[in-house]
Amino acid sequence: MADAAGGGRRILVTNDDGIHAPGLKVLETIARRLGGEVWVVAPETNQSGASHSLTLSRPLRIRRISARHYAVDGTPTDCVLLALQKILDGAADLVLSGVNHGSNLGEDVTYSGTVAAAMEATVLGVRAVALSQSCRNGHPVKWGTAERFAPEILERLCAAPWPEGVLVNINFPDRVSASVEGVRVTRQGKRKVGDALVERIDPRGEPYYWIGALREEEHWAEGTDLAAIADGYISVTPVHLDLTHHQSLESFRKILAEDSRQDGS
Repeated sequence: MADAAGGGRRILVTNDDGIHAPGLKVLETIARRLGGEVWVVAPETNQSGASHSLTLSRPLRIRRISARHYAVDGTPTDCVLLALQKILDGAADLVLSGVNHGSNLGEDVTYSGTVAAAMEATVLGVRAVALSQSCRNGHPVKWGTAERFAPEILERLCAAPWPEGVLVNINFPDRVSASVEGVRVTRQGKRKVGDALVERIDPRGEPYYWIGALREEEHWAEGTDLAAIADGYISVTPVHLDLTHHQSLESFRKILAEDSRQDGS
């Protein structure tokens, strides 16, 4: 299914905001600055919050838009799976997901379709990076900040070895490029989405709900992605797919071993 292409590095560009999202065009520009062969495979419609979901209840369709540009009527995970196993007819060297309209910080990584696309690539053995541009509601998105800094950061990351099962989550602050303080390598912070539910009544008298805003705090824990963005830095967070809490393994083994002895006595 692949279009005729040249050699060099193969980069897959995807997102969760949809094939027509401005951030996708920004990311394609970033990818082209890295050199090589750039492919774009993204959802037909906005899939924000889709997380790492696969479409299992219906068939998926691929629409060819132009050379190396495709839309999939599914989730970001569907897009990466189809791109790597069908559309490209071969391996990619790097998967870039984004640039998301809005940050993906703290617990956002468990909800984010942007991060999920990078997760799927990592599961399939391809290096992957999720990129997000922080912004405030009602204000212009500063896409130029991601476009200015992403190529150099990506080149440095790609030149270094990565541990197996690791993706990189990059967030750019809501600042023009000249006002960015620098780059920080961070850990995932804590910021729960939807602490407040907004209840309303529809015209038929039935209640409905909007998931509320993010938890707002003036200060975030030092060293976190949240603190870096609040201070005007670019946040670079390595994310591991192994969700096992290894420190608990031995204590759980002891607890369950004791229960097993008691059950057998």
